[in-house]
Amino acid sequence: MSSTDPGAPGSGGASGYGYGYGAPGGSQPPQGAPHGGYGQPPASRTNGMAIAALILGILALLTGWLVVGSLFGLIAIVLGIVGLRRAKGGVGGKGMSIAGIVLGVLGILTTVLVIAAGVALFNSDEFQNLQDCLQSAGNDQAAVEDCQREFNSGVTNGQ
Repeated sequence: MSSTDPGAPGSGGASGYGYGYGAPGGSQPPQGAPHGGYGQPPASRTNGMAIAALILGILALLTGWLVVGSLFGLIAIVLGIVGLRRAKGGVGGKGMSIAGIVLGVLGILTTVLVIAAGVALFNSDEFQNLQDCLQSAGNDQAAVEDCQREFNSGVTNGQ
């Protein structure tokens, strides 16, 4: 047999020397080597504080028009700071911690703006006029509707 014969020993061919169907090109991985090349990725620990900060920051932003939004925002900021400290210790989650802090601050700012707008509305001349008009209207439904129309036109026209 020649060395180019597929049945020759060591050629990776189909003859009966136990080599069988190998990898393309006749090479086989060494015994005990991991198959698939890269192996398992290193196990990473999850930073629970960072995840909680992100979730509460999102809730703070979504509920910022309620007073509870500022509470979620405050907790998100605290958990985000704790998550950042843990991230410096080798645990991941730095980005989630920062996002939780930013969203928490935005949630608090949204709540403050909504409260300020509400206070400004209740202290406005239009609202005071509405209250006076409603008190003088009493139980007269037509007079109450006139008060509401007058208030709406004053608010929309900026008078």
